[in-house]
Amino acid sequence: MDRDPIVAGRFYDGQPGRLHAEVDGFLARAEGRQEDRTLLAMVPHAGYVFSGEVCGKTLGKARLASTVLLLGPNHTGRGERFSLWPDGVWNIPGGALPVNAGLAEALLEADPAIKADTSAHMSEHSIEVVLPFLHRLNPETTIVPICISAPTLESLERVGEAIGRVLKDFGSPVSIVVSSDMSHYISSADARKMDGMALEPIMILNPAGLYDAVRSRHISMCGVLPVTTGLYAAKILGATHAELVAYANSGEVSGDFEQVVGYAGVLVG
Repeated sequence: MDRDPIVAGRFYDGQPGRLHAEVDGFLARAEGRQEDRTLLAMVPHAGYVFSGEVCGKTLGKARLASTVLLLGPNHTGRGERFSLWPDGVWNIPGGALPVNAGLAEALLEADPAIKADTSAHMSEHSIEVVLPFLHRLNPETTIVPICISAPTLESLERVGEAIGRVLKDFGSPVSIVVSSDMSHYISSADARKMDGMALEPIMILNPAGLYDAVRSRHISMCGVLPVTTGLYAAKILGATHAELVAYANSGEVSGDFEQVVGYAGVLVG
């Protein structure tokens, strides 16, 4: 089954030529490139006018494999706890990224909580907005999208480690890209403080610490579940370090610093 874009023309330009130029401009702002393969990248998923620069700086610096596992939050509440899109292509303006059916099948066999389900993805934007960046970096990229809403740390750990084992044993390299914004609709000063509390355990590759910090301190980081899952997988893959590539908030564009959304770009290797 193929998926057509739902936020083209709203979150990003729907005209291919303008979209390519915009994405290329964001990617060009990256400072250098990682020497080793990126195991995991965390990037935001807001409208490009707000978060495109953070996403471009981060993915432009990454060294992604040609197969990418995409983990995103479930804003709609539809579908399974771990909803995997199993086949077809994801269309974007001016291109498409095919689902890697072999990797999808291996992941579906890795844990019974991972289920083939398209309903969670049909109205969900968090993975879609990352795809134009991946396509411009490498139009031959294949993907496996998983939308995550499982609420317990135990399930995130179990599934994350199962994903890590699949990627470790897969016949070709796979990178993980996780989609998450940070704090929502608080002041810029509070967002920086709260986001720092969430980023601290990410920087030391502590998924349980991230989950606990966000829950106990009521940090409105929408992608805490996929980021927690991704960190467990990255640790199985041998991750040793993380780098905060970029941080910004929506007030820097809107001029409203009392009600901002935070954006962070992180690379794990």
